[in-house]
Amino acid sequence: MSILINKDTRVLVQGITGKSGSLQTKAMLDAGTNIVAGVTPGKGGQEVFGVPVYNYVAEAKRAHDFDAVICFVPPKVAKDSCFEAIDAGAKLLVLTTEEIPMQDVVEIIAYAKAHGTTLIGPGCAGVIVPEVCKVGAHPVRFFRKGKVGIVSKSGALSYEIGKTLSDRGIGQSAVVAIGGGPISGFTQRDAIALYEKDPDTEVIVLLGEIGGGSEEAAAAYI
Repeated sequence: MSILINKDTRVLVQGITGKSGSLQTKAMLDAGTNIVAGVTPGKGGQEVFGVPVYNYVAEAKRAHDFDAVICFVPPKVAKDSCFEAIDAGAKLLVLTTEEIPMQDVVEIIAYAKAHGTTLIGPGCAGVIVPEVCKVGAHPVRFFRKGKVGIVSKSGALSYEIGKTLSDRGIGQSAVVAIGGGPISGFTQRDAIALYEKDPDTEVIVLLGEIGGGSEEAAAAYI
């Protein structure tokens, strides 16, 4: 079952024609992710690894049904891009962009909550369900299918712990890297609440980072 994503998740990529967007699109496709469309203003009509590109999310929505969006756009347009994805009905939004102005981050988080969109990020590596699919940047070779759910602020630390477990034959049900900024749309507590309800997760690994109180909030919830 896993959390947040599964084999049926349909994904749109914002910024698909950029360096990071195209690189990660190829990696996600190779991981089994069902990417149905991409968006880059001014690039409509192109294709990226066979994925059709549109100028606007609303335009893509008229042609394709998707429930998740991953965003690879510059900081100055991140807020508008997120609002566009949320307005199109995305249930999951993975915001990889870093260095977004704090006021914009606050507004993005509030807008996502008001519209029932789960926001992972900003500045995050996203989520992977090993051997099924991923919506993010996790290297698939570090992970294997299993019963351990991981949640981390740090993307790199989630890679390291995933590889350490995998090297010892311990697989993961899902791995979520939520971003290490001062505020984020999806917290460690949120991940734990989902893992607790997931029949495929038997153990949870929570990876902390210096700064903030999210680890304490997760501990209090437990």
